[in-house]
Amino acid sequence: MSENDPHIHVERNVARTDAGVRDMIASTFGLAADSPSVVTTGCGIAVPYAMTSPRPGSITCLACQEHAHREHLRFAEQVERLGGMPGVNVTGEEAAKVAQWHRDRAARFSGWRAPRPCYGRECATISS
Repeated sequence: MSENDPHIHVERNVARTDAGVRDMIASTFGLAADSPSVVTTGCGIAVPYAMTSPRPGSITCLACQEHAHREHLRFAEQVERLGGMPGVNVTGEEAAKVAQWHRDRAARFSGWRAPRPCYGRECATISS
């Protein structure tokens, strides 16, 4: 664990560490786990749990952003694939919604940002 690392990271299992997932596990099994004090991050290092975030705009480690992007896309594929299987009590439409949510989340982790609107003098300096 690096004490001098100033970056905010993402947990290695970013697609499965959401509060909704923890709530589902708690309601299914009647158990509520404590948050870990140290976690492994998407970039492979161990950091205090307090130095992680599931929010795309908070992550300052580039390797973790890329990891979260890939993980959400992979999870979206899995959800979509499983949603169409027989015996699963999730409809194809519900699975598609969840998959789309993960794809949207992946796009936010990819570093892509919508262009800022341009106002006044700022436009002249950008276009020249």
